[in-house]
Amino acid sequence: MGFLDHVEDLRWHIIRSAAAILIGAIIIFIKVEVIFDRIILGPAHSNFVSYKWFCALGRLMHYDAFCLHEVNMKFQNTAVTGQFMMSLSISMWLGFILAFPFVLWELWKFVKPALKPSEIKMAKGIVFWCSLLFFTGVLFAYYIVAPYAINFFGNYQLSPSVQNIVTLDNYFDMISTLVLALGVVFEMPILVLFLTRIGVFTPQLLRKQRRLAFLILFILSEIITPPDLFSCLLVFIPLYILYEITVLISTRTYNARQKRKAENDD
Repeated sequence: MGFLDHVEDLRWHIIRSAAAILIGAIIIFIKVEVIFDRIILGPAHSNFVSYKWFCALGRLMHYDAFCLHEVNMKFQNTAVTGQFMMSLSISMWLGFILAFPFVLWELWKFVKPALKPSEIKMAKGIVFWCSLLFFTGVLFAYYIVAPYAINFFGNYQLSPSVQNIVTLDNYFDMISTLVLALGVVFEMPILVLFLTRIGVFTPQLLRKQRRLAFLILFILSEIITPPDLFSCLLVFIPLYILYEITVLISTRTYNARQKRKAENDD
């Protein structure tokens, strides 16, 4: 295929991906009021399921700090079109999350013809694993990180005379940033797998830089969580476990690559 043919092919992949996101957004928009109250505002409700889980875990471990307080937060809209535009933002955001596997599949179909049969074989199941890791990160952010972040900021006060009245945009920005950020961060094993296969990373390098990775992941956890140690550890521990998993994946990939190279040399 010529350059213009590739551009035309890419255009249709983008169009189909955008159509899938739009269809997802329309489905969400039909019930956006219910979704906003039960899903978007869910972590701000005292009866949110994660609060029950945390409290049950706290009683089991005899650690009362796991039982979070009722969120002392009120919401307001400061723009004439604010609530309508918020409904569109929520629809497009959730539409993208729902359509993520299809968007990934379209990207894979565009890239696949340029790969060798051996490379296609090595990438088998990539859409499934990328989607699984993405949704794992999304659910982890929504059910674990977001409740602690909202509870901390919602109940933090400089003075009892000052109420926390939060704009819808500010609240939604925090939720969407947390969810998408951790969804992307959880793709780390796939990225390391790819970089190992093309020779950029090696298991030895990952092990050697373990302390640096420890520091980077800790700083990242501090950035995307409230400024308290427990919330930071809540994010850091799974991320570090994910890093160790990537080291194991890199080791297996590197050994297989070296074995194939030795066989070809023979």
